Amino acid sequence: MQSPRPFIVAIDGPAGAGKSTASRLLAARLGFALVDTGAIYRTVALAATRLGVDLDDDAALQALLPGVDIRFAPPSAGGAGQRVLLSGEDVSALIRTPAISAGASRVSARPVVRAGLLELQRRLAVAPENRGAVLEGRDIGTVVFPDADAKFFVTASAEERARRRYAELLEKGDASTFDQVLADQRARDKADSEREIAPLRPAADSLVIDTSGTPIDAVVDRLVREVEGRSRRAGA
Repeated sequence: MQSPRPFIVAIDGPAGAGKSTASRLLAARLGFALVDTGAIYRTVALAATRLGVDLDDDAALQALLPGVDIRFAPPSAGGAGQRVLLSGEDVSALIRTPAISAGASRVSARPVVRAGLLELQRRLAVAPENRGAVLEGRDIGTVVFPDADAKFFVTASAEERARRRYAELLEKGDASTFDQVLADQRARDKADSEREIAPLRPAADSLVIDTSGTPIDAVVDRLVREVEGRSRRAGA
C-alpha cells in the first residue's frame, strides 16, 4: 500500500510581502520541510549569468539546466534561514542581489525553465522523510501543487513592500534610493503578473492574507491555525 503524501502547504505572493519569512517560520513551527522555489529560480539566474548565458535564450537555458545542482542545507551556526547551495557553494546571499532578482523574474518567465524545474520542486516536497512541506513561490497553488492541502496568497501594498526591501538594502550598504526600489518593485510585479506562463495570481481557493502593518508573528500564528485546522479535518 502506498504511503500517504506529505501535507502540502502552498504560499504564493509578490516579492517583499513577507512570504519568505512567514514560510520559514511556519515550516519550523510545524516541523515541515521548506522548499523555496523562488530561491531555485534565483540560483538558475545566477548560474546562467556566471556562464554568460542569455536569460532569454531558451535553447541555452535548456542545455544549462541538467548541470545546475541546487540543494538546500540547514542554517549555518547563528544563521537565520536555510542555505541555498549551487554545486556545493553557499550562494544564499548572492542570489538576493537586485540584479539576480531581476534575472530570476526573466528566467521564471521562460517555459523551458519552468518545465525543467517543475519535477525538482515536487520531488523536494514529497520526499519520504517529510511529514509535510511548505512551498513558497508565485505559482505553487496554481501550477506546482494545484491540489495542495492548504493554499495562501500573502501580499502587501507595493509601498509597504518597497519600504521593507529598502530597509534591507540600507543594512547591506546598498546606495539605491526608495524611489528606485519602488520602481523596481512595480516593474517586477508587472512582469510577474503579466507573463504568459504561470502568471502571479492567487489560486481560486487560496486564503489571501495582507501583511501590511501586521507583525510577522501574528501572520505566522494565523497560518499555523489554518494549517493545523485543515490537517485535523484531513486526518493528517
